[in-house]
Amino acid sequence: MRPLDAVDHRILAALSADARKSVTSIAQELHLSRANAYERIARLREAGVLRGYTAVIDPRAAGLATAAYVFLTLKQDDWEVLRSALADEPAVRHLALVGGQYDAVLLVRTRTVEELRRVIFERIQSLSCVQSTQTALIFDDHAEHRHAVAPEAEAPSRWMGSRSASTAPRKVAAITLV
Repeated sequence: MRPLDAVDHRILAALSADARKSVTSIAQELHLSRANAYERIARLREAGVLRGYTAVIDPRAAGLATAAYVFLTLKQDDWEVLRSALADEPAVRHLALVGGQYDAVLLVRTRTVEELRRVIFERIQSLSCVQSTQTALIFDDHAEHRHAVAPEAEAPSRWMGSRSASTAPRKVAAITLV
C-alpha cells in the first residue's frame, strides 16, 4: 500500500470521531466524490489500517470504577508467556511491552478495589514469568480512548493556503491501534 496522505488521515479522523458516519457524509465533509471516499476507505480496510468499528464505552458508567496501571518486571524473554497468560483476562484492558525500568505495563479495570487486589495478587503475580509488580491506582483519567489520527489530519480545510502548515493550530490525538 502506498503511504497514507492527508486525505486518508482526514478520513480516519472522521471515522474515529463517528464510526457510524456514512461514506456520503464523509465525502461531503472532505469535499471528495463519494466514489473516491469509498475507494479510499476500502483501501484502508484492505491494508489493515482500518480494522472494524467499535463503540467507545465509558468504563465507570459500565461499572468498572476501579483502575490501576500495573508495571511488571519479567523474567528473561517471557513477554510471549505473559501475553498468552493474560489474553483471556477480562480485567486487563491493555497490555504493552515497554522499555525502561519495567518490561510491561497493564491497564487493569475492575468493579471494586477488592476485585483489583484479587486480579493482581492471584492472577498476575502468580504467573511464573512475573518477577515483580508495581501498582499505581488511577484516581481520575482524562481520556482513555483517543483516535489513530495524525495531527495534520485534524486541521480544518479552511487553514489550507491561509497559513503555513507549521503555524496552523492543530489538535493532537493519541494513537489507539488494536
